[in-house]
Amino acid sequence: MKKLLTLASLLMVVSLVLSACGGGAPKASDLLGAIKERGYVLVSTDPNYEPQSFLNTEGKRPADTKCPADALTTAEMQGFDVDVAKAIGDGLGVETCFATPDWDTITAGNWANKWDVSVGSMTVTTARQAVLDFSVPYYYTPAVIAVAANSGITSLDGLAGKALCVGTATTYESWLNNDKAGLGLPDSSIYAAAPADVTVVPLPTDQECAQAIAAGRTDFIGYVTSGTVVDANLAAGMPVVKLDGVVFSEDLAAAFDKNSTLDTASLRAKVDEIINELHSNGKLAELSVKWLGSDLTQKPN
Repeated sequence: MKKLLTLASLLMVVSLVLSACGGGAPKASDLLGAIKERGYVLVSTDPNYEPQSFLNTEGKRPADTKCPADALTTAEMQGFDVDVAKAIGDGLGVETCFATPDWDTITAGNWANKWDVSVGSMTVTTARQAVLDFSVPYYYTPAVIAVAANSGITSLDGLAGKALCVGTATTYESWLNNDKAGLGLPDSSIYAAAPADVTVVPLPTDQECAQAIAAGRTDFIGYVTSGTVVDANLAAGMPVVKLDGVVFSEDLAAAFDKNSTLDTASLRAKVDEIINELHSNGKLAELSVKWLGSDLTQKPN
């Protein structure tokens, strides 16, 4: 019995020594620490939102990636949001990886720790602030309406009583539904009222609205989305036209889950620092011009 007790004591001492030397180092107590420990940040974004974020069909997954098997690497994704997310990962000193859940799942919060941060052109709204925390904005976009080229519609007035498509759980859907609380924008950022008696047709993402029109779908006449998306649709030769006039403008920022089991405060502070630096050194403006065709990183007057 005495020998057994002595052996147990020795094992305990060895365990304490290993812990003191890092052999049993404790897990991080906050999300930033956990990200640094594992060596990658997992970012949620949309794989079908060109030019902000879309699949790079020619990209090959690096053999030495730290990204989980069900996540995408920066080699497999491209776009403005992707490059911003990569810059955030670089600023954190880790690899950037991508999760691609549905948009309404992201905006609903309660992510169950499945990803760390959203960098997906998310508009800051009062409704979303109830479940998500936001970084400082990294760019600002105009919301516009595009219609099928053969629709004959030339202005907002011609949309009364028509059907329009939007991405589910987007600010565009809130605007069409005259849901000012859901839209959550100040009056100074809203430039036009939604068409009267419009029928709202939601699809998983607003990009799918344009793709549906291009495929011949006729149950809606147009769609509401970011001006950057419409510009990309036009550049791709899709059979749509952009109506004159911005209907509202948006502040877009990275988002964090208020219900994360690991505290996000230090990560949010670091991401703010990185984004502010990207603003000040001109990198964000450079990326905006590259992907969006103009500098949308300055807040509209």
